[in-house]
Amino acid sequence: MMKRALWQGLIAGTAGVLVMTLGEKAEQRLTGRPDSHVPARTLERLTGLPEHPDRQPVRRNLAMHVGQGAALGVLRSVMAHAGLRGAWSSAQFAVVRLTNDQILENATGVGAPPSTWPRRELAVDLLHKAVYAFATGLVADALAGRSGPGPGQRHAAARPGRRADVGPVPRGRGRGW
Repeated sequence: MMKRALWQGLIAGTAGVLVMTLGEKAEQRLTGRPDSHVPARTLERLTGLPEHPDRQPVRRNLAMHVGQGAALGVLRSVMAHAGLRGAWSSAQFAVVRLTNDQILENATGVGAPPSTWPRRELAVDLLHKAVYAFATGLVADALAGRSGPGPGQRHAAARPGRRADVGPVPRGRGRGW
């Protein structure tokens, strides 16, 4: 399952980044908001690459933007394979996506905590990350669904909810962990 979750997650995360980027570009045309180069600056700090504050590091920005989205897509794929699918799971994943950004940006000194951001800027970031999370989730869920229900879904089918009187589902070949 993990090998499948890996390649499917890379596909799902890349698809999510593509949808998010298209949405960002449309929003920027409407609002006039400039590109953010925080992803590139974060990548430079994480990797020790030389920093050039006077230049716009477009390729590094794209590398971090796509790389981070693709890599996190693997987690969403693992969620889907475990049986965590649908809108609720995508909403949970949106929080993970935001948290990942904030850890990297704040740990490197490139970003500031969202509580200090202007509200409009925060709302725009939350919107775009939610678009990423839900688009990634749709693809991850569809790809994982081709393998049938995940262990969590099979458990819920036995008796919905979290119940002490329902034990784990039987182990099956190619199913679950």
